[in-house]
Amino acid sequence: MIGRILGISGYLIRSFLLSLAGLLYILLTLAFYIIFFDPRQRTPDSDYFVLVLGIFGLGLSFLVTISVAARANKAVHFPLLVRLESRIEYLTSVFLAAFGFSIAIQLLVGISALLINGPTLTIVELLTIPLTWIAGNILFITLALHATDLVTRDWSRVYVFAALGLLLYLNSELDLISGWISSLLNSLGRTLISAGLTEIGSALFDVASWLSQEEPTIIDQIVSVIFWPFNAISDAYISGGFTLLQALAPAILLVYATALFLLASKFFARKDLFLTE
Repeated sequence: MIGRILGISGYLIRSFLLSLAGLLYILLTLAFYIIFFDPRQRTPDSDYFVLVLGIFGLGLSFLVTISVAARANKAVHFPLLVRLESRIEYLTSVFLAAFGFSIAIQLLVGISALLINGPTLTIVELLTIPLTWIAGNILFITLALHATDLVTRDWSRVYVFAALGLLLYLNSELDLISGWISSLLNSLGRTLISAGLTEIGSALFDVASWLSQEEPTIIDQIVSVIFWPFNAISDAYISGGFTLLQALAPAILLVYATALFLLASKFFARKDLFLTE
C-alpha cells in the first residue's frame, strides 16, 4: 500500500512540475523571493523571516493542493483509481504530492534567504521553525482538500467553510455579538413582563445579564481554546522562544489536520465520482 501511495504521489508531483501551473508556481516563488528577500540586502530580523515565509508556506500549500487535486480529478486517471484497493490511497497520494511540492519550495526559499540574506537565527529557532511550518502546511492542505471538486460531496465544502467562517467571526466579534443578543433579550424580557409573563421575562433578563458580564463566558472559553494553538505559536515567536505548554501547539494543529483529513476521507469514500475530461 505504501509503495502504491508513494508511486502515485511521485507521478502527481512529476505531472504537476511539467505542467503550466507548476511552472507558474515556480515563477511566482521567484518573484516572491525577489520582492520580500532582496538578494542585495540582508534580512537580520528573524521575526520578519519567520512571519513572511510562514504565511507564504500556508498560502502556497492551499493553492498547490487545489491545483494538484484538480489534476488528480481528471478522467485520464480513472483506470489508476479503480485498481486501488481503497480510494483513501488515492486521496493520501494527493495529500503527499501537495505537501511534498509546497514544503520543498518553502524550504528552498528559506535556505536561500538564510544563505544570501543572512537573518540572525538561534539554534532553537532553527529547530522549531520547520516544525511549525510543517504543522501549518499540513493543516492548510487538509483544509484545501475540502475546497476541491475531488473531495467535495454535495454541500460539504459549504458546511466546512461556513463553520470555519463562523468560528473566525466569533473569535473577532464575540463581544459585539454578546452585547447585541443581550440587548435583544432585555427588550424581549420587558415586552413579556408587560404582557404578564413575568417569570419568562425575568429569566430572559438573567440570561441577558449573564451575556453582558465582563468575565469570559463559556462561548468565549470554547472559541479561545480552539484558536489557542495559533495564538501560542505567534506569542512564542514574538517572545523569542517556546514555553513547555506552547511547544504543544504544533501537535494540536496536527490533530486538527487529522480530523479534517478523516472528514475528507469520509466524503471521498462515499461520493459518486464524476471525473472531468
